[in-house]
Amino acid sequence: MKTIVLLTIANIFMTIAWYGHLRYKSSPLWIVVLVSWLIAFAEYCFQVPANRIGHAQFSVAQLKTIQEVITLIIFCVFSVVYLKEELKWNYIVGFLMIILAVFFIFRKW
Repeated sequence: MKTIVLLTIANIFMTIAWYGHLRYKSSPLWIVVLVSWLIAFAEYCFQVPANRIGHAQFSVAQLKTIQEVITLIIFCVFSVVYLKEELKWNYIVGFLMIILAVFFIFRKW
């Protein structure tokens, strides 16, 4: 559970770093890059411990899969709430197909 919490916090920071600047298109690019980089540093402060702790319980492929699912959830909320973009049905279907990968990654074959 600690891994999931740390990955969630890390992904919130990374989503803000990658996409938060899209509301400030008039800002100079060098400032956007600098601010995004500083936010991404905070993301690393959570991501690295999450992976270190999580690797005791999960394989690397499982950790990456968990991270991607968390990223999709956070991205959907962020894009609708912060960027005011519509979450279209085809986006949801595509995301569900990616989440279907969880079944294949975590299933004991």
